[in-house]
Amino acid sequence: MTPFTTLDTFVFLVYFVAISAYGIWIYWRKKRTSGKATHDFFLAEGSLTWWAIGASLIASNISAEQFIGMSGSGYRIGMAIAVYELMAAVTLVIVAVFFMPVYLKNRIYTMPQFLEQRYGKAVATTMAVFWLGLYVVVNLTAILYLGALAISSIAGLDVMACMLFLAVFATVITLGGMKVIGYTDVVQVLCLVIGGLVTTWIALDLVAALAGGQGALRGMSELYLRAGEHFDMVLSRDNPAYMDLPGMSTIIGGMLIVNLNYWGCNQYIIQRALGADLHTARKGLLFAAFLKLLMPIIVVLPGIAAYALDRSGTLGDAMRPNGELNPDRAYPTLLALLPAGIKGLAFAALTAAVVASLAGKANSIATIFTLDIYNKHFNREASEQKMVWIGRVSVVVSMAIAVLLAPLMGIDKKGGFQYIQEYTGFVSPGILAMFLLGFYWRKTTAAAAMFATIGGLVFSVFLKFLPLAMDLSFLAPIGFAVDNGAGVYEIPFLDRMLIVFIMVVIGMVVMSKMAVQDGTLKRMHIDRSLFRVDGGFALGSAVICVLLVAIYGFGW
Repeated sequence: MTPFTTLDTFVFLVYFVAISAYGIWIYWRKKRTSGKATHDFFLAEGSLTWWAIGASLIASNISAEQFIGMSGSGYRIGMAIAVYELMAAVTLVIVAVFFMPVYLKNRIYTMPQFLEQRYGKAVATTMAVFWLGLYVVVNLTAILYLGALAISSIAGLDVMACMLFLAVFATVITLGGMKVIGYTDVVQVLCLVIGGLVTTWIALDLVAALAGGQGALRGMSELYLRAGEHFDMVLSRDNPAYMDLPGMSTIIGGMLIVNLNYWGCNQYIIQRALGADLHTARKGLLFAAFLKLLMPIIVVLPGIAAYALDRSGTLGDAMRPNGELNPDRAYPTLLALLPAGIKGLAFAALTAAVVASLAGKANSIATIFTLDIYNKHFNREASEQKMVWIGRVSVVVSMAIAVLLAPLMGIDKKGGFQYIQEYTGFVSPGILAMFLLGFYWRKTTAAAAMFATIGGLVFSVFLKFLPLAMDLSFLAPIGFAVDNGAGVYEIPFLDRMLIVFIMVVIGMVVMSKMAVQDGTLKRMHIDRSLFRVDGGFALGSAVICVLLVAIYGFGW
């Protein structure tokens, strides 16, 4: 184990100064050439290039729960957990083709705005308040706390000090607006990818050393020999992790619902593309899809390497700080093994991921609050400058709330990546059903949309706790129920999401068919010609599909 040295501190400070200086330069340059202040601050309308959009999407997505939680799942489950990253690549293509034309044709800038245009103010306001609560209390708080814990464990600093540093750093970037966030995210992603790949390379080199060799390629071969079962991509029913990743459902079932909701109906993700034209937005999403294919190498492979090193005894008691195995210790433990200088680079990569994700979510909180709550319900005549000021205040307030709440949450005790996925999945099916039927079925009513929000949550909770009331073993032969190890058959949460989605869609169709149609309800304009894609996009999508088939074919 190597301590955090002066060289590591210097490398990290170079990153910090470079990001800060670049952000300040973009801010002043933007200030001299800005047009509409509101759209410039919240959306950077027309000023983000495709590569900035793609990089910003990934920067907002990758954070401590991936580096720490997904590496931990790599240690425990193996490469199969990479399905979240790999299926995201396919989902980004789907969103680019079928979601973006609807948003951009109807000039949608926020998700509540879409709901208001399609379903009315009641649904829009309900969901705006819901999203604000979710983003502040769950997303912002979880990222801040998990990020601070990770950085604290590596640098040996106080958790609260790390939390304050991350919050202030992210707030300063966010106050510059979406253009500053978008272009600093390019540098953040560069740090994330380079630092992540270097960490993976050295982890594989350590595995190679177990057999007296060296180099990442030799380490990869040795890792496959020592942990071959960790490279299964689709888990069988006898695998202990089947509850988390239930076989083919990870490809054609609930995983698609997780990804479509996250990448297509999520303000802090899709916001990057809403200020661009369709061609630029699609190229940005395709670029993000290619970057997604790199993520398993950066965040999952280190966890598998830690598994092999731990089994060989190399890591000592590092994975068991309190005498009990904690898979989420995999990535911090690997970072502690890195040589001086390299550790500073990896530390910068982790910080970049956390800060970029915090900034993206804070900007989306400000966008929803300012455009969908303040402007529509408190001050319809607010000037451009007033709305930008309100947006900046909401960034500071939301970050302050997250700092106050984070120490009380005990997030680290509740598990990592898988826990976050399961409990956000309680609302995903209803939200996705509301959006899809709103896009493509003209008869969907506002009452049906409200049912999707509430009904999706109720159905999810019901199916979650159904095993307490009845024996579900009759579902075991078709894989929809699995023994949890205590003799109780439970429904894997991805299968539960698929079931809930189907139930919600059926309920929405029945309610809409029975309702008297509201003549004032606006229908989305669907121009089918916008679904056509150019040759370059089609070729890029085909390459992604071929790569995914090859990956799954290798790990079948």
